[in-house]
Amino acid sequence: MGAIEPSHGDPDKTPPAASGPGGLLDVLRVAAILLDAEGRIDLWSPQAEELFGYTAEEALGEYAGRLLLHEEHLPVVLDMFAEVMEAGVSWVGVFPVRHKDGSTRMVEFRNMRLLDSQQEYYALGLAADQATVRQVERDLALSARLVAQSPVGLGVLDTDLRYVSVNPAEERLNGVPAAEHIGRHVHEVLPAVDASFEAAMREVLATGVPIVDQYTVGRTPADPDHDHAWSISFYRLEAPNGTVVGVATASVDVTERHRAVEEQRHTALTLQRSLLPHTPPRRPGLEVATRYRPAQATMEIGGDWFDVIPLSADKTALVVGDVMGSGVGAAASMGQLRTATRTLADLDLDPAQVLHHLDHVTEGLGTIATCVYVVYDPRAAQWHLSLAGHLPPVLLRHDGTRELLDLPTGAPLGGVGVAFHTVSLPVGAGDQLVLYTDGLVETRDDPIDERLDVLLHALDDPGRPLDETCDLLLDTMRHPGVHDDVALLIARATPTPD
Repeated sequence: MGAIEPSHGDPDKTPPAASGPGGLLDVLRVAAILLDAEGRIDLWSPQAEELFGYTAEEALGEYAGRLLLHEEHLPVVLDMFAEVMEAGVSWVGVFPVRHKDGSTRMVEFRNMRLLDSQQEYYALGLAADQATVRQVERDLALSARLVAQSPVGLGVLDTDLRYVSVNPAEERLNGVPAAEHIGRHVHEVLPAVDASFEAAMREVLATGVPIVDQYTVGRTPADPDHDHAWSISFYRLEAPNGTVVGVATASVDVTERHRAVEEQRHTALTLQRSLLPHTPPRRPGLEVATRYRPAQATMEIGGDWFDVIPLSADKTALVVGDVMGSGVGAAASMGQLRTATRTLADLDLDPAQVLHHLDHVTEGLGTIATCVYVVYDPRAAQWHLSLAGHLPPVLLRHDGTRELLDLPTGAPLGGVGVAFHTVSLPVGAGDQLVLYTDGLVETRDDPIDERLDVLLHALDDPGRPLDETCDLLLDTMRHPGVHDDVALLIARATPTPD
């Protein structure tokens, strides 16, 4: 016997929703027996056959006392049966019953008098194996105790995402009594909590795939003046027969950890931004715009950087790099690599030679990084480019054509001994070079080739101001909740050197 889903609509217009086997009564294997006024078996359910061992053909028409009881118990049972039939008083208790195989079973009984349309009395007996009943009782008691005593906030919501129950820990987290949760949606109980909370539950309800350790920040009546952070998990609840009955939530307050990590993140971000150039210097024959954006879905920032370095003979070095890892350590390594790059750039080396020396420096720091190093020569009207395991730059020409530059990729810095190569390309007035880190284009779900195509299509106007192009790319390419930071540098060759 299965469950019927509760409805919040008109009960007269809601059809019953029967489920398959697996409900509580099936777990208990409740047997039903109907006796006439003389005590003969008139109805015999399949569960009765399973519980007592007799088929319906063997049981129907027999006196129940003689079929199911030991001789010494018969007088007591006949007296109880007479009391039920004469006074209409129900009897509930446990009694030893003789199974067909000769064994004795302790059976939970509920006996009651029934009256039919012919004014004749019958006795209905509902029976279940005592050991099974006790096991279900123990399981329920254990479940209730675990939920009530859990330090983790636990909530159960039905398929309409209305609260069915919450434990004391959830009451304390939310600052709302349990009775004020029941029958209400999350946004009704906690209006300041982000809408993504209910969206996550709907996803779990639809797919059955749990969401574990989702990070949520907001305010509740428990502390309405301060933000709190919670780690929340969602999983779908199903009956033994597979019927979906709702969603369960498990919540842990991680505010102290959140504040500590936010402080660390702020420190790392301050360090990183102090190491990056605030305003690109004006360079002969070159217009430059830059952006840095930290990750949004993680508590730490990474080691992405960019730089614009003045060189002799009106040349300019353009650098974008990405140090592996995150946090203060990655930001510190980034600062050391940026300093080393500037020092090497002063030697006016070929880009491949600069990367060769940076390879050794990175290995000494015990880290790995990717990098693109470009020298722009306005007098020769050329780009000189070299890659160290980095994504290819985009060349956007003044006529609107654009391409991902097919350059030797090289290996990330830190491997030591890998050869790097310099490629020289002609520069036309108005041509742009777009340098970026992988946080701009990489996602968890999309192939990198598709994302690079999106980047190319976004660069649709070579005449757009560079700052607007930077903002457009960040708005177009960056998905909400990204897990990586991004450095972006766009350089455009001006018609004549300043």
